[in-house]
Amino acid sequence: MKKLNRAALLASLLFCCLFAHGSETNYQTEIIVEGLDNPWSLAFVSDREWLVAERSGSLRFITDGVLNPDPVDGVPEVLFAGQGGLAEVLLHPKFSENKLIYLSFAGADGEQKKLNRLVVVRGQLEGNSLVSVETIFGSEPLRKTAAHYGARIRFMEDGTLLITSGDGFNYREKAQTLDNHFGKIIRINDDGSIPKDNPFLDTPGALPEIWSFGHRNPQGLVVASNGTVFENEHGPMGGDELNIIEPGKNYGWPAITYGVDYSGAIISPFTEQPGMEQPIKYWVPSIAPSSMLLYRGNMFPQWQGDLFISALVPGDVRRLEMDGQTVKSEDILWAEFGRIRHIGEALDGSLILVTDGSEGKLVRVTAIE
Repeated sequence: MKKLNRAALLASLLFCCLFAHGSETNYQTEIIVEGLDNPWSLAFVSDREWLVAERSGSLRFITDGVLNPDPVDGVPEVLFAGQGGLAEVLLHPKFSENKLIYLSFAGADGEQKKLNRLVVVRGQLEGNSLVSVETIFGSEPLRKTAAHYGARIRFMEDGTLLITSGDGFNYREKAQTLDNHFGKIIRINDDGSIPKDNPFLDTPGALPEIWSFGHRNPQGLVVASNGTVFENEHGPMGGDELNIIEPGKNYGWPAITYGVDYSGAIISPFTEQPGMEQPIKYWVPSIAPSSMLLYRGNMFPQWQGDLFISALVPGDVRRLEMDGQTVKSEDILWAEFGRIRHIGEALDGSLILVTDGSEGKLVRVTAIE
């Protein structure tokens, strides 16, 4: 654990109680790592070793709570601009055998690198180096904007990989057409090839890797053990959504929305249209969801099966008590740390909060016996 001064340590030890599923839950929070540069995601290699992706472009090891000052070698160059940068780090389901990790990021491309795209690569982790790096996905077409990448990646139970791809902010109308990657969820095999059961393989003009469409900026992605895919995404001003994603379905953006443009202008007068899916929950005003976790651990058994959504505005975590695919209740937790970029579940069942910004922190949430 990184050594903190007395005042910081006292400030970081917060003891809270809440009622969850009808029983009292006691927990404590502790800042365990500081000094991260725009951290975006976490991967848990073991109980002792974690990987954290910094949006500024570095992948860093944390060992026994101590941040390695030397970034992992071999990480591709990223575009650190606007909302772009290094985003997700994800372990292959058979990481213990093949040592493969996956990274998503904004990459500069095109003439004089004035354009960019969402990129997903994989490589093998050897010590503090990433080797045999290969690109398995690059979004099309190239974009001018450095915004709304999505960039969440998750493996499904069948070993295929889902990738969220945002609408690029200025390209929202393209979310409704199938000849591009704006506003889509992509499904590929772990090597980048196309699964033979994707929904648009036989649709003329459609990109075969598209799994669903009509999304704005998907920031949370969860695959439950029964195969249910939960996704959350930023609305414009209002209208953040929690969706159940099914292959081939249209989730409506920008033809339907519960939000308005940042200027106050109407984007669409409709919140529903035939053939377009409804969210199972939406937020007005926005909470700016930034990641999502389905809790499976034993440290907090009363939370098993609940969804945890980290949020940027004003900065907290939302615990959604679930009954299958229905949200029963919502609690607001951990609002004292500001903008929360990511929430992860460590191998011991504790929760790890990743705070946003150039002085990012990791906060561990553990149960009080």
